[in-house]
Amino acid sequence: QGLPKGDKMDWIIQKAVELGVTAVVPVATRRSVARLEGKADKKQERWQRIAAEAAGQCGRGMLPSVERPLSWSQALSCLSGEPALVFYEGGGRPLRELVTPSTRRLSVFVGPEGGFDPEEIDAIRRQGGGVATLGPRILRCETAPLAALTLLMHLSGNME
Repeated sequence: QGLPKGDKMDWIIQKAVELGVTAVVPVATRRSVARLEGKADKKQERWQRIAAEAAGQCGRGMLPSVERPLSWSQALSCLSGEPALVFYEGGGRPLRELVTPSTRRLSVFVGPEGGFDPEEIDAIRRQGGGVATLGPRILRCETAPLAALTLLMHLSGNME
C-alpha cells in the first residue's frame, strides 16, 4: 500500500486484514505525501496492533504481518518472481483477465493519494507485474484496496 496521509493506513490495514490479506507492506512511492522518518518503528507497532485486533474480531486463525515501510525499489526487489498486480488509475487490464480461481498467492500494489507515477508502473511491468484497472472511476487511496481485495476474493473463489 502506498503510504497515505493521516490515519488512513489504520483503516486500510483493519479492513485489509478482515478481507484476508496475509501481510501489509507500506510503501513510500514517488507521490506519497506521508513521511515516516524517525517514526517508522512506532507506526509499524501501531499498525501491527490494529492488524491483531482486526484478525481477532473477524475470527482469523492467523495473524497477518504489517511489515516495516519500504521504498518503491525495495518493494519491487522483494517480488523476485512472485506474481504481482498493480492497480493503476491510468488504465490496465480488467482483473478477471489477470486472476483465476487457481490464483493462490499474489502481491497487490495500490497507490497513495495521487496514484502511481508512470515510471513506477513501467518498473513493475519490467518485473513481470500485471497492470490492472478497477474501472473508469478514480477511487480514493483508502477505497481502492478494499475494492481490489473484494474482487480478488471473488475471482479466486474465496467468497463462496
